Amino acid sequence: METEEGEDRTPLLKESQPGTVPACCSARYNLALLAFFGFFLLYALRVNLSVALVDMVEPNTTLAKNTTSNVCPEHSSTINVPRNTTGEKYSWDADTQGWILGSFFYGYIVTQIPGGYLASKIGGKLLMGFGVFGTSVFTLLTPLAANLGVGYLIAVRALEGLGEGVTFPAMHSMWSSWAPPLERSKLLSISYAGAQLGTVVSLPLSGLICYYMNWVYVFYIFGALGVLWFFFWMWFISDTPETHRNISCAEREYILSSLKDQLSTLKSVPWRPILESLPLWAIVVAHFSYNWTFYTLLTLLPTYMKEILRFDAQENGFLSALPYFGCWLCIILSGQIADYLREKQNLSTVCVRKCFTLIGMIGPAVFLVAAGFIGCNYALAVAFVTISTTLGGFCTSGYSINHLDIAPSYAGILLGITNSFATIPGMVGPVIAKNLTHNNTVGEWQTVFYIAASINLFGAIFFTLFASGEVQDWAVSGYHLPRN
Repeated sequence: METEEGEDRTPLLKESQPGTVPACCSARYNLALLAFFGFFLLYALRVNLSVALVDMVEPNTTLAKNTTSNVCPEHSSTINVPRNTTGEKYSWDADTQGWILGSFFYGYIVTQIPGGYLASKIGGKLLMGFGVFGTSVFTLLTPLAANLGVGYLIAVRALEGLGEGVTFPAMHSMWSSWAPPLERSKLLSISYAGAQLGTVVSLPLSGLICYYMNWVYVFYIFGALGVLWFFFWMWFISDTPETHRNISCAEREYILSSLKDQLSTLKSVPWRPILESLPLWAIVVAHFSYNWTFYTLLTLLPTYMKEILRFDAQENGFLSALPYFGCWLCIILSGQIADYLREKQNLSTVCVRKCFTLIGMIGPAVFLVAAGFIGCNYALAVAFVTISTTLGGFCTSGYSINHLDIAPSYAGILLGITNSFATIPGMVGPVIAKNLTHNNTVGEWQTVFYIAASINLFGAIFFTLFASGEVQDWAVSGYHLPRN
């Protein structure tokens, strides 16, 4: 195996010398950068409702069902700026709010597998572009839908989910043609890190827009930016290196030669071997588990900050964003470290993926449980939740891109499958958490954190036992080379 691994990686290393194909201004890094901004906007569009919702609901409605906890003293900033109160208010109870927040995922889950399949047929460029465009248009319609009634709002959020559902499979599918194996962690971590930064910027910015302007502008501003991005994407991006207008010959040759033994030329999708593949189910379990924690925090952190720790809306936005800023930094750094370990330290792909997944799932579980036990110590609560989410960033170079290791040709379809399962936590997690926290006691929130941590722990162990780092036999046409 040693010699085969050596033979396998030598040509890649020779061809990836910095003099031959510089990363700077290359077509593949331009793709990573535009994808970064695309995911930045997608997540800004996804999370802005969880901040705006605090402002959209009449204060006494929430209190009827969800009492603000008096365990912690009021903790708000001394700066007193007159708040804009022109936004329309709606009388939605806590359960209705849970359904509104969860509705996005009902659309999102539907287009995962079709998105991966379509991307393998028509290419990821159009799918990714129109996914962002559709999500942006429905975001622009959100204030109108809220005025028409809660049913319309839930429908528009579900339609946003439909549009956003195709984006990750489409991007994974594009990277199967664009990412040289030893640059995978770097390129994918750059493009997907946009999601975290979108959360970081969107949470405080949405809070400020609600505070100084009106909650409707949260949807108008981000929606308009998404439409603008769409035009850049359609102009500058191509589905494959062969069809790119401005790629250098050296870069095209480098990418194509590095992928030549990894892609299948078969037109049909081997559905049965895919669904019988244990390494794929290892990714499914890890993806589901990680997303349970991620979505529970994403949709309910602003509520936890407001109801338990008693921060006001302005501070709430900035403090809610802090964990995702840590996660963003961690994703970028872990992508660099993962490829360094594979390329320079000769660590096997499967070893790197398992180690990064363990750190990215057990670390968050420990700190999340700890966060429920420190009472009203604001600094520690924010620190623990931040460390928990930051460590989760390691997963991006763990299970999150393992689809490309085991079946580059079908990476979009595999991501569609794993993301379908991983969307279920987004649908049921917030609803369960809202139901568990009717009285907003610290004890109730501890239960929410316990559940998330236990699921994370299970996912980490399952992935470690059954994951693989090699291209699977069913994923290549012709003969199969042992692959690291």
